[in-house]
Amino acid sequence: MRSAGTVSGHIRAAYLLLLASHIRFAHNTPDRRRGRFLTAAKALVPKRPEDKMTQIDAASSLAQRLAERIRDKLIAGELKPGQKLSEAALSTSLDVSRNSLREAFRLMTKEGLLRHEPNRGVFVATPSMASIIDIYRVRRTIECRALAQAHPKHPAVARMRQAVELATGARDAGDWTIVGSANMAFHAAIVDLADSARLNAFYAQIAAELRLSFGLLPNPEMLHAPYVDLNAGILARLESGQAKAAAEELEAYLAQSERTVLAAFARVS
Repeated sequence: MRSAGTVSGHIRAAYLLLLASHIRFAHNTPDRRRGRFLTAAKALVPKRPEDKMTQIDAASSLAQRLAERIRDKLIAGELKPGQKLSEAALSTSLDVSRNSLREAFRLMTKEGLLRHEPNRGVFVATPSMASIIDIYRVRRTIECRALAQAHPKHPAVARMRQAVELATGARDAGDWTIVGSANMAFHAAIVDLADSARLNAFYAQIAAELRLSFGLLPNPEMLHAPYVDLNAGILARLESGQAKAAAEELEAYLAQSERTVLAAFARVS
């Protein structure tokens, strides 16, 4: 008895033979009729299971890329906690279909970055006190360890320097949104010192949640102003070869930042 795969293969071969005969016939017909014959012939070939899997993978990949772009908007501070997301506006700005956007929303809802309310729509999540505490626990584990073991000539150190310079200029200009974004870039560069693509991907989600917690503060200057110089100090330690001392400074810095964010959360909750 022939296997299902063999039978399927023979059926597909028969379709291909039929397609070939149509094509040979089409080449002896006028252009307009030839196009109709070719279209009809190609439609006769059924899609293979792997073709369907490719389509599913492509849709999943698109949703993941969209989720990454929306996550970047969260990290940049463009979306605020509790903000309702407009499917129409986002699908237009991102140049994608609403179906693809909904799949990205579904992924980000599972990540805890968005929340769906029946009959109301999709909203940017508001961090809880427990999630803020957990975010800072993760940050201390990842960032302090990466910094303590870092080499002062690592390529990510240059990005730390760029972030400090950008934050300093933005502070002088009073642009605290840019200061916040530069601060996020500084800490992402610290994680990159570990040379782990998996850690970088994981931290991207943490960074989005972190920026949402920053959004709870009504006065961004109060949050970001002290850390511009602290970032510069940590960088100076690392560049001078004092990685462990830099990591110790970062641990104290994160404890101070956590207290500030939790106090802000207590005031708005």
